[in-house]
Amino acid sequence: MSDKIIINGGRELTGEISIGGAKNAVLKIMAAAILVDDICEIHNVPELTDVKTMIEVINHLGIKTKYKPENSSLIINAKHITNYEACYELVSKMRASFIVLGALLGRCKEARVALPGGCAIGERRIDFHIKGLEALGAQIKIENGYVIAKANKLTGAEILLDRPSVGATENIMLAAVLAEGSTILSNAAQEPEIVDLANFLNAIGGDVNGAGTSEIIINGVKPGELHAATYTTIPDRIEAGTYMAAIVATKGSAIIRNIYPAHLSAITSKLSDMGANINIIDPVSIEISCKSRPKAVDVVTQPHPGFPTDLQSPFMSALTISKGISVITESIYENRFRQIGELRRMGADVQQEGNHAIVKGVKQLTGAQVKASDLRAGASLIVASLCANGISEIESLYHIDRGYEKLVEKLSGLGADISRVEDDTVADVNIQNHNEIRI
Repeated sequence: MSDKIIINGGRELTGEISIGGAKNAVLKIMAAAILVDDICEIHNVPELTDVKTMIEVINHLGIKTKYKPENSSLIINAKHITNYEACYELVSKMRASFIVLGALLGRCKEARVALPGGCAIGERRIDFHIKGLEALGAQIKIENGYVIAKANKLTGAEILLDRPSVGATENIMLAAVLAEGSTILSNAAQEPEIVDLANFLNAIGGDVNGAGTSEIIINGVKPGELHAATYTTIPDRIEAGTYMAAIVATKGSAIIRNIYPAHLSAITSKLSDMGANINIIDPVSIEISCKSRPKAVDVVTQPHPGFPTDLQSPFMSALTISKGISVITESIYENRFRQIGELRRMGADVQQEGNHAIVKGVKQLTGAQVKASDLRAGASLIVASLCANGISEIESLYHIDRGYEKLVEKLSGLGADISRVEDDTVADVNIQNHNEIRI
């Protein structure tokens, strides 16, 4: 047995909701703290199982941590690294933990990191990571399921990525911070989380320029130039976009707080096309409403600043009840339509043709028993259940727990009829008692 979320759908979502810290920024900043022979304090850290996993990964390296749920902060003491291996048991749980490779190589000049796991949403190759690190001077081999990297020293280089891979951009940035000379990384990923990582690296004494553009320049510094820092991460644009899709799907009206509107441009543009009314009410808050069925729109996922692949699934759910036919094109991952079968169980009319999904809007979905197959597919089922007529039961919540903090509490605050049926056999999500710091 495992936990289930039960939703009695059909209620308009109204009120206010506050967005937590960006998971995809926090995880990489945690890895970046490995570079610092000192103590860093990170604020706006969401209490998620992915964060728990990354804490376990860096604890395994000998790093001490203390999570403070009362103010969503995480203290990381990386003064003593006693191990340079990220083991399969941990890395296989979450692909993002592979990012410790660049940080360990930068600080220790040696790393042994298991090949990554994570959501089963398609092939996500690591050859871009390896080629970039080799260009900096690392000797790398893959052996027995591990990437083994060593370097006598790392030297800045000109690196051109074949495509703007987020993970490769981050791993190269982390390794290049302590390299000799300058690294010019071209065709780099431009996501807001990349900018947040660069800002943290600069806060600890690094010299990173151009993040948020296609060319990032990392001027190497000496290890002694890096220092402690206190840093607050950006809000989670994917969490915000998921709740915005749910508000539109339920014909609701709400204020979204603790967001950066500039990070949501592609999302708000598409929601406006769907018929939503969106107003920026202050620098970190927007108001969104939609009083009729959404309009059908076409969606193409693209690297930032295009429409994010992580929101393709929740938006598909909103479009299942749209007026007309929508075509969703998934151009990033080849296996990210895994929610379609479950949506059909709820009455959706969705057909897959290669990397396209043809969504014919229906007037009403109906509640059903469904199962999350990955993190964002789980979010898709939440959105669908909120706008469906009747009761839905959503299983395999461990996927959803990876990326949505206090989901039931936040949706309840918007008026949703939602509850979580707990089972004592499910692992505790609490992350505060892992190898706590002794300061």
